[in-house]
Amino acid sequence: MPLQFTYEANPGRIVFAPGSVESVRDEIVRLGAGRALILCTPNQRDLAERVALLLGDLGAGIFDGAVMHVPVETIAACREQADAAAADCAVAIGGGSTTGLAKALTLETGLPIIAIPTTYAGSEMTPIWGITKDRRKVTGRHRAVLPRCVIYDPELLLSLPPAITGPSGLNAIAHAVEALYAPDINPITALMAEEAIRAMAQGLPRAVVAPEDIAARAATLYGAWLGGAVLGAVGMGLHHKICHTLGGMCDLPHAEMHAIMLPYVAAFNAGAAPHALARVATALGGSEAGDAARLLHALRRETCPMQSLAALGMARADIRPAAEAAAASSYPNPRAASADEIEQLIAAAYDGGEPQL
Repeated sequence: MPLQFTYEANPGRIVFAPGSVESVRDEIVRLGAGRALILCTPNQRDLAERVALLLGDLGAGIFDGAVMHVPVETIAACREQADAAAADCAVAIGGGSTTGLAKALTLETGLPIIAIPTTYAGSEMTPIWGITKDRRKVTGRHRAVLPRCVIYDPELLLSLPPAITGPSGLNAIAHAVEALYAPDINPITALMAEEAIRAMAQGLPRAVVAPEDIAARAATLYGAWLGGAVLGAVGMGLHHKICHTLGGMCDLPHAEMHAIMLPYVAAFNAGAAPHALARVATALGGSEAGDAARLLHALRRETCPMQSLAALGMARADIRPAAEAAAASSYPNPRAASADEIEQLIAAAYDGGEPQL
């Protein structure tokens, strides 16, 4: 059969260079906006104030209340400040929590977003939004929440601690791994996914041991951009479904949870998607599908301080309820997974041992 595929490129402008945060005012002018509300977490307040100085009279204040998993209460507080400031755009500075908040705000108000990532989360490149209410995280897809401009400045990651760098990088790799066995994969997305894994795997160990190595930071940020782009282009499978469930129910840290869970799901899917997992393995320096889970586990051990869901504070009693919740939703995956099988995967990640094929 002749090659057939559909590829829809994400809209938006990418600015990638050391020092490119200095261009944020120009990008707001390019949008035709004039009242930018800056969003950040409490820990990113200093950087937000730096950006506010760059914006000058185009700034409309700082909302520094972004937190994990985007609670509805945080969205309400952010919207109240945006309305009071008559904001006509949002500048999201930080990782997935801040970008997620900006997306939720845009979903309600239509405000355009300029994203300035300071981690490898990749959320800035996806149309996926998530909101948590009553310990349940609801996710959806809408192209309207995609940032109109993303400014990738490797210099902003020089101060990212090793304890965050490693898990955040594995989170980016998870996007690319699941893209390679997505039912709607296409040749362009597949090439981007392999390059994302390769760039991240090559740069991440160096970025962890030498955080101020600008070349390592540029390589890993490049990988994160590609990982986010493929996450936004295809449907995600079992790994992301489990992690979204655990995040909402157990309030576990997002990147660390992805880093810990990934090798076990890769092992689970290896037999059902051997070609895809072989491509993952090749990008990591291996050759066969079965190598992927082992190499992902080894990369996690090399770069991440937390090696199990138990170490993140998850209660063993939450394993079965989380498995049942994950199994109750539909998602594309090469291999169907029952609640019992998902329970086994979460239990393996809870203990943190070697993944079993």
